[in-house]
Amino acid sequence: MSKKLRSALKIIVVLCILVLIFDIGFLIYNNYINSEKAYFDGINYFESVDDLFIAVGSNSNNKDGYEKAKITLYNSKYKKLWETLYNKKYSSSFSVVKKDKSNFIVVGSYEANIKEHNDKVRSAVIAKFDKDGKLLNDKQFQVLGNSKFTSLLVVDDGYIVVGQSIYENMTLGISDEGGAFLIKYDKELNELWRKNYGGSKSGLYNDLIIHNNYIYAVGKDFARTGIISKYTLDGEYISTSTYNYTDTIGFTGITTDNNYLYVVGSKKVSNDENDYNTDAIIIKYSFDLEEISSNVYKDKEMERYNKVIVDSNSNIVTIGQICIYNKQNVFSYDGLIAKYSSNLEELLVEKYKSDEDDFFTNIVEKNNLYILSGYSTKTINYLSRFIIYTSSGKLKDVIS
Repeated sequence: MSKKLRSALKIIVVLCILVLIFDIGFLIYNNYINSEKAYFDGINYFESVDDLFIAVGSNSNNKDGYEKAKITLYNSKYKKLWETLYNKKYSSSFSVVKKDKSNFIVVGSYEANIKEHNDKVRSAVIAKFDKDGKLLNDKQFQVLGNSKFTSLLVVDDGYIVVGQSIYENMTLGISDEGGAFLIKYDKELNELWRKNYGGSKSGLYNDLIIHNNYIYAVGKDFARTGIISKYTLDGEYISTSTYNYTDTIGFTGITTDNNYLYVVGSKKVSNDENDYNTDAIIIKYSFDLEEISSNVYKDKEMERYNKVIVDSNSNIVTIGQICIYNKQNVFSYDGLIAKYSSNLEELLVEKYKSDEDDFFTNIVEKNNLYILSGYSTKTINYLSRFIIYTSSGKLKDVIS
């Protein structure tokens, strides 16, 4: 081979290596930039407080990419007045907030130490913030290794909280101490009593109400068994009614019109664990936990109702989502709002359809409007939104 040819080949090889290095560097840089930009900022729950709105959720808009629980106060125009992050070292999320006089009480979960962070499990947390968003007090709760609080109520002498503490997925064993939890705290966040129900791998309470001096909590047990339980205000267990079969989340919302209880969630279409198909369901119960009637909403593949309220006209209004998936398990979501009479006659069902994935997380009625919280994808991010409907189900406004 001639000298000239060898030199030319060397140049070509060097150029190819440089192009390859450039391409690899570009891909790494592009992925880094995308990962920096990809984040979520969602609202899990909100309440109307006078002319303001108090909301909780989480976001990951930080250099480490941790999920950070947040509490946010909005004015009547949905503009942020202040926002506080629960700035523990690792990931966290708040699920519900309630006002107690001039303070705000929140519940959720967080990674309390490096082991929980590495194992991807959490401890439950209850915290108190003042009217300006300053953290006043917080307490963690842990029994079996993976715990969370999902909802709470404020009572005269404290707070009643629901959630779960279960074994992590890879942990073997059976425990009488885990499952779904109902706990009472005093105003200083000291635990007064606790009750647990269900399996140590799956028991969960998602929501609760108090009516006529009884506590009613809803959730799930085992893989796909919905539950509604009844307790006295002192935590004495009365009874539980089960429903087969729900999805793996179970019942997620409960309300009452003072005559009956109304529970929402989803219903499995078949008993096949590999079949994703579910229908949204609302069930009417007596106060003795007897099932009176139900109504199922069917669409394409996976539907569920998340939360439910009774509006000022004594109608039952619920929100959730519709999920469509293909054989590669690629999912897309649309929001869903529905209204029923007290006899569960369907009055309206409206889909919130956009080019993005949309999730509805809570609903409040105010000034004859239904105000919904949630989050939607925007390019590669999930961002919180308020969605406003008229009482007739017409979309009025979307506020990002």
